Amino acid sequence: MTDQSSAASDDPGSDGAVPLHRPGLTPPELPARSIPAHVACVMDGNGRWANARGLPRTEGHRVGESTMMDVIAGAVEIGVGELSVYAFSTENWKRSPSEVRFLMGFTRTVLRAQTDDLLAWGVRVNWVGREPRLWKSVLSEVRRSERMTAGNETLVLNMCLNYGGRAEIADAARAIARDVDAGRIKASAVTERTVRRYLYSPAMRDVDLLIRTGGEQRTSNFLLWEAAYAELYFSDLPWPEFDRVQLWRACKAYADRDRRFGGAVDGVRS
Repeated sequence: MTDQSSAASDDPGSDGAVPLHRPGLTPPELPARSIPAHVACVMDGNGRWANARGLPRTEGHRVGESTMMDVIAGAVEIGVGELSVYAFSTENWKRSPSEVRFLMGFTRTVLRAQTDDLLAWGVRVNWVGREPRLWKSVLSEVRRSERMTAGNETLVLNMCLNYGGRAEIADAARAIARDVDAGRIKASAVTERTVRRYLYSPAMRDVDLLIRTGGEQRTSNFLLWEAAYAELYFSDLPWPEFDRVQLWRACKAYADRDRRFGGAVDGVRS
């Protein structure tokens, strides 16, 4: 599904902080069973949004920070239990060195600035990705956020940094092969459940709803294993123009879907 409507969020508070609840905005009333337990977001369009306004791409990422916090707040309000955001992919290293430096430093700054709010909102931060190449200062900051929020239970926020779906599956296959070679498991005993145990975050739930902004309609190597049966929702809005209201619209569209997981019901009655 593609959503072409404009964003509807109010401006952040005078101090620039995003409030957990916005006056006059309430999520739609959906049956609990119809609310996606795990939503994943490909936060696309930051650079194009900025360039269309004559601004450097980095300014789009700055504005996108407020969007991310607003979407997190909206997820808490509607009752989503897990939210995954594609913050930096394994392919993003191909970008210009200056943009990579900005993204690494900016990610570190965002984690430092927003962890207190996430803690207050009941959000638990969980890093998902590869350690090699990830800046040590960024890894240190995300680990700090994980420690600070470890006791929270309202929402799990999976920060996918230096993440790629194919890389995750390849890393899992390599680890399984090592354990088979060492005699710790039998090759004949490897199942889908076995593979899940070797993924970066084995406790992660399957993705119910995968949202991509920015007008592109592909998943871009995001959570390939976990999103195997995810409902896909594409928005033409660039990420800086997305907000909690758009998230709620996506959740409403999800609630109207008929999920069969490969099953089918014969519509012809004898």
